[in-house]
Amino acid sequence: MTDQPDLRHSESRSVENTSSVVVDLREYKQSKDPLPVTFHRGELDAILWIYGRMVGEGEWRDYAIDHLKEKAVFSVFKRSGEMPLFRIEKNPKLAAKQGAFSVINTNGMTLKRGHDLQQVLKVFDKQLKLVEK
Repeated sequence: MTDQPDLRHSESRSVENTSSVVVDLREYKQSKDPLPVTFHRGELDAILWIYGRMVGEGEWRDYAIDHLKEKAVFSVFKRSGEMPLFRIEKNPKLAAKQGAFSVINTNGMTLKRGHDLQQVLKVFDKQLKLVEK
């Protein structure tokens, strides 16, 4: 017994009728639809740690994550129906130049940019101010 189906007497198997081309599936998928840019687990952990702290302080209330072809964006909102207060972006094309990570405010101004996400997120650290009586 074989796994091959039975052939009728008039049918014959021919190697010439079938064309076999070996295709690397990873290359095929990447050429068809490139994967979007995403945040890695450690990057997302650092962002969500800041987000949790700011939610606890009552500053932020909602967030959105967008994975686009060119960049990944983590947007934070005071209210969900408004424009984002801040956008934390990862753009790998800028990694060799100014740094892949940046924090952008509502007006589109880049507050901080760099190669290390932890350093870029320090823009959200509260500065102690001297209060005069």
